[in-house]
Amino acid sequence: MRKFILLAALCFFGAVCIPAQEADSHEFEEGNSEEIFQEEKKSAENSPVDLDLQKNFTVIFSGHQLDLNPYTANFKTEAQVLNGIYEGLYDYNPQTLEPIHALAESEKISRDKKRWTFTLRKGATFSDGSPITAQDFKDSWLTLLKTPNAAFASFLDCVDGAEEFREGKISAEEVKITVKDERTLSVILKEPTAHLKEILCLSSFAAYKGASGIYSGAYTVKESTEKQLVLVKNEKYWDKDNVYLPQITVKYSDNLAENSWNFNSGDADWLSGVADVNVLFNKNAVRISAMFGTEYIFFSCKNKPWDSADFRNALLTAVPWDKLRAGVLIPATSFIYPLAGYPNVIGLKDTEEDYALSLMQEARKKAGIPQDKKLEIIYAISTESERQKDQAEILKKAWEPLGVELKVQTTPESRYFDSIPGWNADLFLYSWIGDFADPVAFLELFREGSTLNTSKWKSQKFNDLLHQASTEIDISDHYKTLSKAEQILLDDGIVLPISHFVSFHAVNLNAVGGWFTNALDIHPFKSIYLKQEKTSVPNVVLAK
Repeated sequence: MRKFILLAALCFFGAVCIPAQEADSHEFEEGNSEEIFQEEKKSAENSPVDLDLQKNFTVIFSGHQLDLNPYTANFKTEAQVLNGIYEGLYDYNPQTLEPIHALAESEKISRDKKRWTFTLRKGATFSDGSPITAQDFKDSWLTLLKTPNAAFASFLDCVDGAEEFREGKISAEEVKITVKDERTLSVILKEPTAHLKEILCLSSFAAYKGASGIYSGAYTVKESTEKQLVLVKNEKYWDKDNVYLPQITVKYSDNLAENSWNFNSGDADWLSGVADVNVLFNKNAVRISAMFGTEYIFFSCKNKPWDSADFRNALLTAVPWDKLRAGVLIPATSFIYPLAGYPNVIGLKDTEEDYALSLMQEARKKAGIPQDKKLEIIYAISTESERQKDQAEILKKAWEPLGVELKVQTTPESRYFDSIPGWNADLFLYSWIGDFADPVAFLELFREGSTLNTSKWKSQKFNDLLHQASTEIDISDHYKTLSKAEQILLDDGIVLPISHFVSFHAVNLNAVGGWFTNALDIHPFKSIYLKQEKTSVPNVVLAK
């Protein structure tokens, strides 16, 4: 996620100590995990979960307290937890991430694919026992559209009237979300939207009654403090018989040594990105895999001359890309992680100082800016990030020959992402994990009118291509159109791709079932269970 926020989600990784030589040698290969997954699948099919083994399950996340409002949350760890306490019409298959029915029992799609009618599960209730109705979903979605700082609200712009209502141009009654009866919800789309199910997996679109302590998912919140979050099984959940863990304790900590010790001693069942591999006893518990995510720097279009593609491209042509991407496991020359079947785009990897200077001279001439005038550009970074400071120094040295002076402004890491929308700077570092496995999950970040577009960049051609892609059912055509949109984004010089993400976890799959590596790094709590760990006894020859 998230998305979501994965959900969607911004990716907020704690530090992970992984020696480069170990990563390069593929000591922790996914192949081993895949074998375990297949064994796990067969085991689940052939034997029931042992209920006597189920107890409190402890997971440790990075040390920042979670926002549990599904409308405003946008960190990966928040998407993970929100998926457990709130549920929408669809949810993720824990292994493939394909949308599966959740609170929607079924759907009917009209011949023109613009009207979707959802039938809710009979007898589904909130944690307080009140029924979950079609009206609850309509109210939730309309509230989302009117919530300030609701990152994913614009994903509903595919619904006729949603964008206009969000922008205050029409009333709620004019949004084409209708309730026929308690179990029947209909939406009319502006155009066919092939990925609507994937969108509706996000927790932002779950059945939500606001900050009332009432939950629609498999778990409810028992305790929430600065140090931990305790979830307990929701006994009113419609599928409670297939939820096995009675309690999940989420702890927040960036103390790698302590976290690793807790995992070694059995006091933690899962470490999400916050461990020192070197001190873990069970190296087979380490899960490292590529993710559908990208770290990048982007331009804000608030200030001149950086609102001009000519000036931006002059700077990008001078960037020493190898230095900027040094030390990353998966360097990114393009914005979107290449999904299977997605066409290649011309990325950013060449450094040409002389050409950069000529581009800058031409841009100044067109804009009427004297060639000898010093241009100022502000890079906003986190005070705690040495890596961002190093990036700033690399860019500063690269752009000085162009008559550009890079200055740094800082804020604490805990405030960095929330500060971006109101910060009058020109460059920001961002991290994003797609909320569903479609390039749209990334390109929405730059669509005009999107609630995710903090850059305020505008391109009608880009918007038109996204609109066209949303109507294309054939995945090949869909991908081709989106790759053209990405090419426009790159050619306009709005983003500086740095790396694609690698997820890191420590979880013993010999003792934990229902946990699968996947590209969005979402692992639904309701699918996880404990199992009897198989131990191998070495052959021993006894001498008489």
